[in-house]
Amino acid sequence: MRVSFAGLELVSPIIAASGTFGYGIEFEEIVSLERIGGFVTKGISMEPMAGNAPPRIIQTASGMLNAIGLQNVGVQDFLERKLPPLRRYPRCQVIVNVFGYTVGEYLSVIQRLNQVEGIAAYELNVSCPNVHAGGMAFGADPGSLEYLVRRAKIASTRPLIVKLSPNVTSVAHMAKVAKGAGADAVSLVNTFLAMSIDSQTRRPRLSNITGGLSGPAIKPIALRMVYETARSVNIPILGMGGIITPEDAVEFMLAGATAVQVGTASYADPRASERLARGLESWCRSNQVERVASLTGALELPRT
Repeated sequence: MRVSFAGLELVSPIIAASGTFGYGIEFEEIVSLERIGGFVTKGISMEPMAGNAPPRIIQTASGMLNAIGLQNVGVQDFLERKLPPLRRYPRCQVIVNVFGYTVGEYLSVIQRLNQVEGIAAYELNVSCPNVHAGGMAFGADPGSLEYLVRRAKIASTRPLIVKLSPNVTSVAHMAKVAKGAGADAVSLVNTFLAMSIDSQTRRPRLSNITGGLSGPAIKPIALRMVYETARSVNIPILGMGGIITPEDAVEFMLAGATAVQVGTASYADPRASERLARGLESWCRSNQVERVASLTGALELPRT
């Protein structure tokens, strides 16, 4: 079940996604952290962020709409309180999602994280649709993305994963930009910009008006984007978007992902990441797959 990803050795290709798994340590009593490949923390900013006003999560058909707004404790509190207990789980790779409103803020967070042990990699958040600056403002513009990734790569002492937005004309093109600027890997896709309206009150259901759509509803689109990206860049891909079953994970790997992130499923089942890691192992046994890594890019295309 082991896979190699951007220099990291993962005990499983199943990773818990950012924003859905807290800071990891909150799940230690219900999830065997060393049975999953790792997890990505909530987005960490230089200073604490309160996020958007409620309501900021609503259920939708086959998914969920969120506008949390990157609420987090800030880098100092993360390093002092959240990270130290995670050292009890050395096989679980801790990937820190990094956010800033400006290039300087991204770099300041990275430089602060560089000073401590117990972190495997950084996931550069250039795709959050629920903040008014930073995030998707970088991920939707090739020039801004190139500049940020290049500066972040220079600053980083660890592998740099760039989390891409689907809210662009071509996510594969943005992956090329990220790779050219030095990204070691890309993760895709983040949530789709969407909204919901209450017909009775005639008001948006989210206080932020719009939010990010996730869950099974986005899986076919996310799968297509992973496939297109895998054909465009030769760096590892973390695939995500509506993964609920082991078969979903297999589909993303066949499309070209080296590993996958499980997000919205954890809201319905907090043990989803471990359940999927066990389920994927069982699927491989049942289908005579000796090495799960052999699934990556193994899609058989129709003959023309």
